[in-house]
Amino acid sequence: MGLSLEETLQLTVASLMRATGDSQRTVAQVLGLTQTQVSRRQSGTAAWRLDDVDALAAHYGVRPLDLLAGPARACAALSADRRRTADRTNGATR
Repeated sequence: MGLSLEETLQLTVASLMRATGDSQRTVAQVLGLTQTQVSRRQSGTAAWRLDDVDALAAHYGVRPLDLLAGPARACAALSADRRRTADRTNGATR
């Protein structure tokens, strides 16, 4: 059996955070939560809510179904300007 929807969303959020450079604190601000509450959702000790999916989709500029389809699909749906880019002058990322 594959991953549960909850596990899929946890992986998807982690992948989007990595792809964009967002921190848990940034995600928390988007959702109106604390960083600790986001950490609990990411670790599976608290459940993601459907409202969270809508807010995350709006923040990342993807459809809610892209989030629920998994990390590959959600990251592929990110626009180029939302992705973290390498600074060619000093190797830093944004």
